[in-house]
Amino acid sequence: MPAPSFRQLSTTFVLLLTACGGSTGSPPQQDEALPPSRLGQRSAAPMAAAVSITPQEASRFLAQASFGPTSQSIGEAASLGPAAWLDSQFGKPQRYHRSFVDMRSAGGKGLDFYVYDSFWQQAVRGEDQLRQRMAFALSQIFVVSMLDDNVGANPRGVASYYDMLGTHAFGNFRQLLQAVALHPMMGLYMSHLRNQKESPGRQPDQNFAREIMQLMTIGLYELNQDGSVKLSGGRPIETYDSEDVAGLAKVFTGWSWAGPDKASPRFYGRIGDANRDWQPMQAYPEFHSSGVKQVLGRKIAEGTPEQELNAALDVLAAHPNIGPFIGRQLIQRLVTSNPSPAYVGRVAAAFNNNGKGVRGDMKAVIRAILLDVEARRVPAGNSAGKLREPVLRLANWMRAFNATSKSGYYQMWHLDDPVLGIAQTAMRSPTVFNFYRPGYAPPNSAIATAGMVAPEFQITAEPSVIGYLNYMQYAIPHGLGRDYDIHADYRNEFALSLQPAQLVERINLLLLNGAMSSGLRQQIVQAVSEIRVPQQASQPRYISDKKYDRVHMAIYLAMSSPEYLVQK
Repeated sequence: MPAPSFRQLSTTFVLLLTACGGSTGSPPQQDEALPPSRLGQRSAAPMAAAVSITPQEASRFLAQASFGPTSQSIGEAASLGPAAWLDSQFGKPQRYHRSFVDMRSAGGKGLDFYVYDSFWQQAVRGEDQLRQRMAFALSQIFVVSMLDDNVGANPRGVASYYDMLGTHAFGNFRQLLQAVALHPMMGLYMSHLRNQKESPGRQPDQNFAREIMQLMTIGLYELNQDGSVKLSGGRPIETYDSEDVAGLAKVFTGWSWAGPDKASPRFYGRIGDANRDWQPMQAYPEFHSSGVKQVLGRKIAEGTPEQELNAALDVLAAHPNIGPFIGRQLIQRLVTSNPSPAYVGRVAAAFNNNGKGVRGDMKAVIRAILLDVEARRVPAGNSAGKLREPVLRLANWMRAFNATSKSGYYQMWHLDDPVLGIAQTAMRSPTVFNFYRPGYAPPNSAIATAGMVAPEFQITAEPSVIGYLNYMQYAIPHGLGRDYDIHADYRNEFALSLQPAQLVERINLLLLNGAMSSGLRQQIVQAVSEIRVPQQASQPRYISDKKYDRVHMAIYLAMSSPEYLVQK
């Protein structure tokens, strides 16, 4: 197929901005606002009933709850309905990335590529799709990155960290928080592994203490339960101060590598246990601060390092900000960049109480996000939805067209480069602030003027738009990965190649969730029809190639369209 011109690519970039809400400048439609005291009273009412749904509704639901629909998963979700599908997913067993890395490493340290291989293998083939999607979402809140040399040198540990996120995705937030805090990869990334107590000329490292509050639990400012910022005298109320950071930093002193003893050489890492890269960090009392510790204005009673850690995490986990702060970010990762305050409030209410008096039940939070009327109702207007981030686009394509691996390992390069790749690789965020910030809006755009956000646009610009289009233009017909290990299976689409309308409709369901406009449908059908397939040819291979050209063109044009790139 001919390469698109730069003018066409630039137009696509402009259309991207428009389709994500820039054209209207109007705020998203919102439910009636409720005071925080009453938000929980409406949390149950908007839930969708557990009944069968149409294939189009199922495809849209799976775009939010999985790495993308397949023909089989659409049928399952349509038959079960969203609520029952979630229940079935909660019971799916977990496969472990660390086991894959160990197997591929054959007793050695392993390569970072093995983490990417395992990620794509499970994202594409894993039956526990809800867990896969949630682990990816959580990895963008509780960030560790293999771009950090210390972390990247431990692929087995990174695989274990991602496993941990998957394990706790259906558990309780308090246990998730502790598992994150004590994982050695977070300890390396946030430098609280080998963090020592204060002494003349030394203060405890405050890095993790600050970020666990700012990014992973409560944020910078106190929030109402609908996610709006509380004000005092017209100014936001800060959630913590420097004394809280210093106090929490002391809690995180004396933690280092796991092992059979607590000798100083093991603390410093000079003696290493074979499994220290994935086992939770252990406390070394000799290096733990015995000073007074304050966390969010509360004194932490002096005790063992373990007792003080538990007490400090209990204080964080009980803070009223967590429901709206974490809930909003998960809504953004799964459903929409600009949820209404009422939507955030309902999710926060589910976090605060799962209906049985339990706080932090992640299953209740997931149900609240994905079964809410704002998730299940097809939105109207240009302000709704979210830009599909590059990893989701690629996974969607691989799942929709049953991509298989010649090696069986889904051997993949990292794809960070915005020109040669897709500008994103799982577990390779450029900073602790993720690939993009939840409050990002493109500068000087109608999105920003309207007071809305579009987080994924922080890694979207002319180079990355061109890079994505070029990457998919080659990947769709030829495959991708190391040694072109991964190839899509287009046999079902090939069978429709002489029926362009039916071909496009199938692609519409798998990629655009049945929401393709009549205008786009007509454009793609016309483009496909213009690829002439001869009735007879001396070489049947030529006829076959032309039929596949039609399939490739239809998929490429669909995945290049703003209607696809903005998930609604």
